[in-house]
Amino acid sequence: MAKQLFAQRVLALEQALRPFFDTVLQDPTAGRPPAVANFMTGDPQELPPPGFVEALQRYSVPTATDWFAYRFQHQPARQAAATALSAELGADFAAEDIFLTRAAGGAIALALNAVVDPGDEVVFLSPPWYFYEAMILASGATPVRVRLRPPTFDLDVDAIAAVIGPRTRAILMNTPHNPSGRIYPAAALQRLADCLAETADRHDRPIWLISDEAYSRILFDDHRFVSPGIFHPYSMLAHTYSKTTLTPGQRLGYLALAPGLPQADAMRTALLHVLISSGLAMPDAVMQYALPDIDGLCIDVAAIQRRRDRMVPELRRQGYRVQLPEATFYLLPQAPGGDDRAWCARLAQQGIAVLPGHVIELPGYFRISLTATDDMVEQSLPIFAEAIRHTNSSTHP
Repeated sequence: MAKQLFAQRVLALEQALRPFFDTVLQDPTAGRPPAVANFMTGDPQELPPPGFVEALQRYSVPTATDWFAYRFQHQPARQAAATALSAELGADFAAEDIFLTRAAGGAIALALNAVVDPGDEVVFLSPPWYFYEAMILASGATPVRVRLRPPTFDLDVDAIAAVIGPRTRAILMNTPHNPSGRIYPAAALQRLADCLAETADRHDRPIWLISDEAYSRILFDDHRFVSPGIFHPYSMLAHTYSKTTLTPGQRLGYLALAPGLPQADAMRTALLHVLISSGLAMPDAVMQYALPDIDGLCIDVAAIQRRRDRMVPELRRQGYRVQLPEATFYLLPQAPGGDDRAWCARLAQQGIAVLPGHVIELPGYFRISLTATDDMVEQSLPIFAEAIRHTNSSTHP
C-alpha cells in the first residue's frame, strides 16, 4: 500500500500550477529556428536602470561586524518605502505599516497567511496572475473566482458581491490589472469598498482587500493610479521593486497596511509574527539596505509605451483584435482562430515566444510582454503579419 508522502492540498496546488509548469517553464522554441523575440514573460531583455547595480555593490561591502546579521525589518528601508508610497497615493503611510518582503509575491502570501483560517474563502479576479489560485490554496482557503469580461476587463462589483458569503475572508485583486493593463477607476473602487463594508456588517467580520499593486508606477499616457486601500480601511497593499526596476530575480517589496485601519497595532503584531514564523522571511540584508536607493529607480516607461504604440496600431492593421493598455507592460490580443495553444505553437515555430491565454485562465487570447527590445519588436511584426495571413487564408479559401 502506497504511503501518503505529502499533504492532500499539494494535489490541488499541482493542478492549479500545471499550466504554468507546462508552458512558462518550458522553452517554446526548443529544437526550432533561432529565437526572434521572447515576449512570454516580463523578464529583462536589457540591463537594469542605472544605479541599481551600483546600489547592490555599495551595500554588499560591510561597514560593521554585524552588517550581515539578522535584519527582520530595517527601519530606514521601511521609512523610505512609507515616504514614497505616501507621495504616490496621497495618503499618510507610517513606517510601522510597511512590512518588507521578497517582492509582491511574498507580500501577498504574508497577507493571506495573516488573515485566513481553514474553511475561509478568498475571492480573486480572473484572468489572474499565474499564482493567485495556488497561493490561496496554500494558505488553507478555498479560491472563488470572479471572471472579468473581455475586452475591457472592467471591475465587476456586482459579480464580486454575488459570490460573497459568510465564509468570505478576503478579495485578492490587482490594479493595474495584469494581463489587460486596465487601471480601475476611483468610482469602481468606491463601489467595491461600499459593498465590502455592507457585507462585513451583515456577517459581523471584516472582509480584507488584498491589492496587488506591482505595476502602480508603470503607467501610460499620464494615467494616474488609484489604490483600493484609499477607499477600504481593511486593505493590505502589495508592492514590489521587481517590476519597476525589471529585476525579478532580486526579490524586494513590501506589504503596506492601509491608513485608518482599525486595531492597527494588533494587525502589525500579527503580521510580524507571521512574517517570522511562516518561513516567508524578509529580503536579505543587502536588499533592505539598498531599498532607499532602489525606490527612486524605474525602467524606461517611455520606451515601453513607445513599443506599445508601435505594436498596437500595426497589429490592428494586420487584423488582430487588441485593446490599448493603460498600464503594465503587456498586450493582450485575441488569438486568430480562437485556439491559443495552436496559435502560440505556430508563432514558436517562427521563433516568437508568447504566453498562451489558457495559462492565465483566458483561452482564446495570448499575451505579449513589451519588455522585449525594440529590435525584437521590429523583427517580429512581419512574422505576426504572415501568421495571421496564413490563418485567414486557411479559414477562407
